[in-house]
Amino acid sequence: MRKLWIIPVLSLLVVALAAAAAYAVDSTSFKMVRSQAAVAGDCLKGAKANVDIKTVAGLQNMKVTVNNAPKNTELELFVTQQPNSPFGVSWYQADFETNNQGHGEVRARGIFGEELFVFAPGSVEAPQVDDQDAATNPAFDPVHTLHLGLWFGSKQEARDAGCPDTVTQFDGDHKAGIQAFSTRNFPALNGPLGKITD
Repeated sequence: MRKLWIIPVLSLLVVALAAAAAYAVDSTSFKMVRSQAAVAGDCLKGAKANVDIKTVAGLQNMKVTVNNAPKNTELELFVTQQPNSPFGVSWYQADFETNNQGHGEVRARGIFGEELFVFAPGSVEAPQVDDQDAATNPAFDPVHTLHLGLWFGSKQEARDAGCPDTVTQFDGDHKAGIQAFSTRNFPALNGPLGKITD
């Protein structure tokens, strides 16, 4: 009779191990640094940005945190092809605002690993949300976007932080300030998101 109990116990153990493997958590952390524009503008000294990514069941939970950053300032998070201008293919992921201590964070869930890519199988008409939008997209093969960048929400916020007040398109209204932080501390063709595998 005791031998008969071994089979269901072993079966439960196998199921539990399989479930644990399916929901295993892998994590990685890396720093973002002041962007080339911030260094050239001699601003954001002492500001820090950090990224923590946990992979659960094939998806990534990403948390981007800034400290000692400009207070009460909106920042825009983009995933980019390369860390420095002209950045290549880039897409708007999230935005957040720092508090009156210069701390801020944002969380996003999705695919943020080596398989992250964009592509356009063909050229088609594009929505015209505002007057800066392209009427059509160019067709292009898959392009991996393995870098991250943070931009000031406006040129005024960049100016208030002591940075240049150059206008860029990295915001929902295409009137963002300069890039504040980036992953330029990683090689252009080997961004930190490429180190994350399923």
